[in-house]
Amino acid sequence: MCRLLGYVAETPVSAVDGLGRTDFDTFTSLSAVHGDGWGMAWRDQASHTTRAATSPISAAADPTYTALADRALGTAGLVHLRWATDGLAVGAENTHPFTDGDHALAHNGSISPIDELEALLGEDARAQLVGDTDSERYFRLVLQCIEETADERAGVARAVGMLRSHFPQSSLNALFLTPARLYAVHVNSRAATPLDDLRQVFGSDDAMPRGHATAYFDMAYKVSATAVHVISSGLPDEGWTPVPPDSVLAIDLTTRVIDVLDPVPAEPAQ
Repeated sequence: MCRLLGYVAETPVSAVDGLGRTDFDTFTSLSAVHGDGWGMAWRDQASHTTRAATSPISAAADPTYTALADRALGTAGLVHLRWATDGLAVGAENTHPFTDGDHALAHNGSISPIDELEALLGEDARAQLVGDTDSERYFRLVLQCIEETADERAGVARAVGMLRSHFPQSSLNALFLTPARLYAVHVNSRAATPLDDLRQVFGSDDAMPRGHATAYFDMAYKVSATAVHVISSGLPDEGWTPVPPDSVLAIDLTTRVIDVLDPVPAEPAQ
């Protein structure tokens, strides 16, 4: 399970600038739980590619995270704080986001069984796998569906619909950055909050960070005159609009116009 932050802005901004120092520090403090690594991805305007930096150590303990968070890396990007699913190793190969030079995906959830997820991939997609996470296979499925449909939006919707059908009790929450859009996937209506794990860490529901006990998989977005931000639960609600359940926001990187793919259709399981 993980925490997510994404942004699309008029001019290059840092992750800190988008939220303000106080809220960004609150977001980073969630690595007290989500401390199994961090990652950032952003659109590099000079090279017209998606670049990324990751580390398998806690964001709060890594000066590289702090330095990158303060830099205006691009006009669009995402930040991920990882809480590793039981049984999946903490290491560079399993740290989000997963990238291919043009696209990046960071996931908040668990899709299992992983071998059934991998079975949805073709030979070429499986050959690209490096680690053993469900999230990397999610990423490769999205890219596979985009290639099969020859249409980015249709490919994203098809991949999410397939996963929703095959794994209805999983959280598919994710941020997917492409050369054209930032997609915020908010599909989790039958996923169970990891309350037992959270209670082991905090001892009680009252001691948990904001929203973790009752709205762990919620996502929200905020629109300003110059930017759009998307975030998972953990910050105060003021100024944020809930992302509709079982939907995908598609945020245009040039215009910042938001389209809602709502509801995401579930494709029949094969």
